[in-house]
Amino acid sequence: MRSFPPSTTRWTGSASPATRSRRVACPQRPTRIDASAIKLRSGADYYLQQIISSRLETSERVELSRVYRSLRERFARDPAIERVNESLRDAQSDVTDKDLSLAIDISEQAGWEASLVPHLDALPFQFIGRGSQNTLKILLALARSADTSHVVLVEEPENHLSPASLSILVEKIAERCDGKQVLIATHSSYVLNKLGLDRLILLANQASTRLTDLSAETLDYFKKLSGYDTLRLVLARRTILVEGPSDELLVQRAYLDQYGKLPIDDGVDVMNVRGLSFRRFLDIAQPLGKRVSVVRDNDGAAPTTVAERFIEYTADGAITVHTGELANGRTLEPQVIAVNPLEVLNAVLGTDRSAVALEEYMSEHKTTWALAVFEAPQAITMPQYIVDAIGP
Repeated sequence: MRSFPPSTTRWTGSASPATRSRRVACPQRPTRIDASAIKLRSGADYYLQQIISSRLETSERVELSRVYRSLRERFARDPAIERVNESLRDAQSDVTDKDLSLAIDISEQAGWEASLVPHLDALPFQFIGRGSQNTLKILLALARSADTSHVVLVEEPENHLSPASLSILVEKIAERCDGKQVLIATHSSYVLNKLGLDRLILLANQASTRLTDLSAETLDYFKKLSGYDTLRLVLARRTILVEGPSDELLVQRAYLDQYGKLPIDDGVDVMNVRGLSFRRFLDIAQPLGKRVSVVRDNDGAAPTTVAERFIEYTADGAITVHTGELANGRTLEPQVIAVNPLEVLNAVLGTDRSAVALEEYMSEHKTTWALAVFEAPQAITMPQYIVDAIGP
């Protein structure tokens, strides 16, 4: 963004200098759009009037005006209205001795433009969902000011919108603001991923940080799979990445057992990134200097071998990788069985199985057994690599 020139000053005396300021024209014209602050009247709003005017021919507007006048006249001649007005004329008034009656306003200021109510899918505007209202407000505001503005600021467009509707809105904002500088304040990872993580500006402690060196593959990945909650990683004090829901539950319980509270209470976010996305999230964490612990299965490889796969991320120590010993099994289930007495696990899980049968059961019911451990009043011994991952 270009910097604005300072106001000029001129000294008018030497002993007691007076300062005269002069306003300098700003070369940038901003537009701020906050759907929550835009109020649409019960009739056709100014923006809607502009759309109607641009779409209707002169003959069509004349016809609308004629029909509207006809409706007003029919209203006054309706027998029910005539009876009401007769009753009002017969009533004594304390404030006027003139005849009192009801009629539609026939002044020039009360034309059809101010009386029509916008409808969407046959519903009056005030009765449609908040998400549809906000979308319409934002797009109407853009239609009014985008052509004359250099900078467009949009406040949290995601409010009350489903992901599908939000995607459509973001695309329309991008299309209508082509060639302009657009700043969108958002807490939605969906908006962030759709617009591109390389355009993210983080504001904190009177400083800003940008992600500008992400690979094209990582940017494309999150744009296509925008369900990933990237802002959780960006905003958390610390993040623990796991590759499945059972790992997430066990890490949460291990943290609770060790510190007496859940990770989120300490600003630590445990995120299930579904196995193959570790590197994508680390691409975001590394340039921001975020502290991240990766917890994953060894899948038959030694912990040192697994760690070597992430060597480009772990050099500065902010990012660490934690994997179970190969001797204790390939995945989480045998790792837990290896460090706990069989009777303890059977008691916690409400089962009575041998070690082999228990591992088979846990492998086939991953979330079920992990949830039982998370909710159990009795703590179990956690594998050492999980203990290391939740360390201070």
